[in-house]
Amino acid sequence: MKETPLSNCERRFLLRAIEEKKRLDGRQTYDYRNIRISFGTDYGCCIVELGKTRVLGQVSCELVSPKLNRATEGILFFNLELSQMAAPAFEPGRQSDLLVKLNRLMERCLRNSKCIDTESLCVVAGEKVWQIRVDLHLLNHDGNIIDAASIAAIVALCHFRRPDVSVQGDEVTLYTPEERDPVPLSIHHMPICVSFAFFQQGTYLLVDPNEREERVMDGLLVIAMNKHREICTIQSSGGIMLLKDQVLRCSKIAGVKVAEITELILKALENDQKVRKEGGKFGFAESIANQRITAFKMEKAPIDTSDVEEKAEEIIAEAEPPSEVVSTPVLWTPGTAQIGEGVENSWGDLEDSEKEDDEGGGDQAIILDGIKMDTGVEVSDIGSQELGFHHVGQTGLEFLTSDSEEEEMIILEPDKNPKKIRTQTTSAKQEKAPSKKPVKRRKKKRAAN
Repeated sequence: MKETPLSNCERRFLLRAIEEKKRLDGRQTYDYRNIRISFGTDYGCCIVELGKTRVLGQVSCELVSPKLNRATEGILFFNLELSQMAAPAFEPGRQSDLLVKLNRLMERCLRNSKCIDTESLCVVAGEKVWQIRVDLHLLNHDGNIIDAASIAAIVALCHFRRPDVSVQGDEVTLYTPEERDPVPLSIHHMPICVSFAFFQQGTYLLVDPNEREERVMDGLLVIAMNKHREICTIQSSGGIMLLKDQVLRCSKIAGVKVAEITELILKALENDQKVRKEGGKFGFAESIANQRITAFKMEKAPIDTSDVEEKAEEIIAEAEPPSEVVSTPVLWTPGTAQIGEGVENSWGDLEDSEKEDDEGGGDQAIILDGIKMDTGVEVSDIGSQELGFHHVGQTGLEFLTSDSEEEEMIILEPDKNPKKIRTQTTSAKQEKAPSKKPVKRRKKKRAAN
């Protein structure tokens, strides 16, 4: 376990606050943090919250062969896991010294104290016994892991129900919960650990230290006791020398705290059993407090719907009548329509540069279109994109243009010299101009006519 060391300033601040009998969370010297117990949907599953320290407890069982030296006793196994989810300082994949110490303390507190009747776990002597496994997972670390773990373990064991069995000869029958009601474990007493932190070589004492206080303490004393004031185990760590009076004082404080915690556990178990019998909702989801951002449920507010129609009619009567404006469709072109206000459709409109080009070509077309000759023939059908040759009778009127954007106009009037008007833009394909031979043929044909 690799912890980030506290700076000298933080250490001095914490020690000075302890000397002044002040704690960071506002508690008094001998006060415990708030304890909250919630149960899962299955028997033997619970979460214990000691302040911000959270531990998940899960109990499971299976039929195994007993130990050779204890053929008529069941097996009780404890396993505590510290993951990086609880604190980044915990290293995964290896047994740290803290984890080994906590597991040994749990076994001495619960198994060696004979809190569970292991002989009642025997099914067939020397052949089949129940193995009870208690798995404890630390979900969040904020100090005093051993106290939260011991409470979670004893609560899970009290809440657990094992399947019922029957023995007929050599045959062992295991019944499901639907066939027979599960059987609770036989628990003699409930040992609970209480931790005491000492500072400045035992001068100052705190109950239930948090994570910050544990990092500046000089020693730790853990006392496991039941409500009958029977000490199940006691352990001192840190290398400090404690006086007899200090140990006796701690044991008296532990007796008071254990009695309060035991009463809280019994009340929580009773409430859960009552809810299950009545068929109410239970489980971790139901234990989440309402009106929180992490909750998926809200308290239902009663609403009176008896006079909804009357109120609706009053609101409608007091409101102003809507304006009688009916939108009429606007027909721009056949097959299209527009309702309401909008922008005129600009699809197909030419841009400014294209409009200028079209206007220039249009003027030329107008000039040519208005010329009438004495022969009664009118020059027409002149497009803005492609123009050809037009010869009008004997006057020899000729209009020449091509695809090359070079335009030439020759206007001949009767009894007058021809006037040439040339509009030259860019030089391009002159070779596309048609020959005059077919034009001469047309003249001959027209003269013959």
